[in-house]
Amino acid sequence: MISPPEPQSEHPACDHRRPSSTSKVKASRRFRELGIFLTLTAMVVCLLVLAPGFRTVDNLINITRNFAFVGIVAMGMLLVMITGGIDLSVGSVWGATAVSTTSMLQAGWPSVVAIPLGLSIALGFGAFNGFCITRFRMPPFVPTLATLSIARGLALVITRGHPIFNYGPDGKTFLHIGAGNLLGVPNPVVIFAVIALSVWFFLKKTIWGRYIYAIGGNERAASLTGLRVSQLKMFVYLSSAFLAGLAGIVEASYLSSVTASLATGNELNVIAATVIGGTDLTGGQGTVPGVVIGTVILELLRNGLLLLGVDPYWQSVFVGLVIVVAVLVDNLRKGSRLRW
Repeated sequence: MISPPEPQSEHPACDHRRPSSTSKVKASRRFRELGIFLTLTAMVVCLLVLAPGFRTVDNLINITRNFAFVGIVAMGMLLVMITGGIDLSVGSVWGATAVSTTSMLQAGWPSVVAIPLGLSIALGFGAFNGFCITRFRMPPFVPTLATLSIARGLALVITRGHPIFNYGPDGKTFLHIGAGNLLGVPNPVVIFAVIALSVWFFLKKTIWGRYIYAIGGNERAASLTGLRVSQLKMFVYLSSAFLAGLAGIVEASYLSSVTASLATGNELNVIAATVIGGTDLTGGQGTVPGVVIGTVILELLRNGLLLLGVDPYWQSVFVGLVIVVAVLVDNLRKGSRLRW
């Protein structure tokens, strides 16, 4: 358990007794979340009017299930980005964990053994990222990009290019994780809700959550006040990898078969959902409600384009444009001036 000492109150980076500054930050967060929510509302209204198939029960269930996978990983990305970092490896860790776990199931291992071992592999990638960043002082882009390649390569080595669809004697139990439901709500949505609430509680109600914001706001100042910056950074990269691995296991359970290419490129969707949700790329800002809404917006965009008959190959173009618009609006909100 990380137990850093209390920060000294004289430093503004960790001073929790400045009401005027705190109120401004809270007001800014509320304004940003309100803007994101209004965007979501406008998208829903447009789809209800323009795409009759949007309102069907099957389509709504598919939307909730699909955004849950990205949302689980986005919660880990939120922690990383609040500290001012980024994790490019989540898509590959997502796929590698799914492949590793299902290959153990195929070999006859019970799910109570295969799942923890699969998550341990994911944690190993997170530990590698965190170690390189905290001990070797590498910029987060470098080790996470390397892990992106390493994890995807491991998935290819395990599968040899062949799909895994036989989950062994314990397959029925494993399939219930992603394909089952709780009182009519798909299990992936339930898991996402539990994780989102847990991360919200951690950031909002615990001292360690405030420390993570302090690191993103001013890492040097946070270090000078006595915070164990390296330990907290290791924690967020371990969390990011663990949640990516968990998403891989849940999706593999839902799909009932996996390949080495599972979640390829999904790191971009995760980053997009986090940025659209108002998380600052430079660190220090970001909320769970904002990222949840950003995740839903991203899935509604994908689903809406399909229902409106837009070529699926254009989806990445629209997602990229939405990211640019989201960052531009956030910069304008902060008072940045456009340069012509």
